[in-house]
Amino acid sequence: MTNESASGQVEEEVDEPSGLVEAEELDLLEPEPTPQPVTYSGQDFDVEGLVRRLDKGDILVPTFGHDDARITSAGFQRGFVWTRPQMDRFIESLLLGYPIPGIFLVRQADRRYLVLDGQQRLRTLQHFYGGAVGGKEFSLRNVGEASHGLTYRTLPENQRRLLDNTFFQATVVDTDGSRESLEAVYQIFERLNSGGTQLTAHEIRVALYAGPFIDFLERLNRIDTWRSVYGKVSPRLRDQELILRILALYAVAPTYRRPLKTFLNSFAAEHRHLQRLDHDGLSGLFERASRLIANAAGRRAVRFQSSQVNVALAEALFVGLMRRLNFDGDVAVNAVASAISDIRQDPRLNDAISRSTADEEAVKTRLEIATKRFARM
Repeated sequence: MTNESASGQVEEEVDEPSGLVEAEELDLLEPEPTPQPVTYSGQDFDVEGLVRRLDKGDILVPTFGHDDARITSAGFQRGFVWTRPQMDRFIESLLLGYPIPGIFLVRQADRRYLVLDGQQRLRTLQHFYGGAVGGKEFSLRNVGEASHGLTYRTLPENQRRLLDNTFFQATVVDTDGSRESLEAVYQIFERLNSGGTQLTAHEIRVALYAGPFIDFLERLNRIDTWRSVYGKVSPRLRDQELILRILALYAVAPTYRRPLKTFLNSFAAEHRHLQRLDHDGLSGLFERASRLIANAAGRRAVRFQSSQVNVALAEALFVGLMRRLNFDGDVAVNAVASAISDIRQDPRLNDAISRSTADEEAVKTRLEIATKRFARM
């Protein structure tokens, strides 16, 4: 896909990294100033009981990024991603009596359990007991000869008993749905967040605080002019997180303190159900800023010495322009183009958008540069 810049040059749109970028790794690793304590216990569940609870909805696998009235702490999980060989070999391991890792569950006030870690294993068991996966019979294929072709219904009696009575060790974390307990669950999941495809801080956030506010972010993320500025939809939700950063810094920049993830968590929690938030006003300002930036400079406005979006530059431009629009909405596109050019050439900007960008002083500097220049239009 290509885009034409304001200068008439055709720019190629490149794919974003699929893994974590350096800033995201640092964000995840930055310690919280006041980690929250938790209450937890150990509990053993037999496989047959786990599947029964899953089928009844007493154990829930939250759906990533979507609200569910039954779920207090919402969805931590991605979609089901195990391949058939992984599923087959897991079932075979159980039939062979091999040891298996434990699972983490969250126990809500209504006594339902939410799967914090272990979705792939539990879903595989549910599919195997149900007899189908992906609309096809779940018979073991990628296994040794002794188990090849078996389904749950055709298991020999001794193997069925072995599977039914295999126990999973579970660590059960209790939550009452309060912000403090949800933040503790966030911190636990963040520490469990490892392996082949780590979640970003925002992917965890979207799961933890799923609801009307996250839906609001996604509506803004679909605005045409925003998409023309940002580029392709981010499969890792980086575009949605950038919108959250813009809104949070526009609304409460003076309260910003590191770590960034905690600041954004707090804003998402505070307005999870769109309470105490002028979302219509914010939506209007964001949409107008997107349109002006798109028409004035296009996608190059938020890129700096790279083909990737510079989130620090983008948030400064949007926050500064939204402040100007809130004060006086009569703004010409050519004036915005001139202001963006001046902001990008400000000698103080480079450090504020390229080094330690989450530092309080860097955030304050870039917002001040953009706000003062847009105010002079």
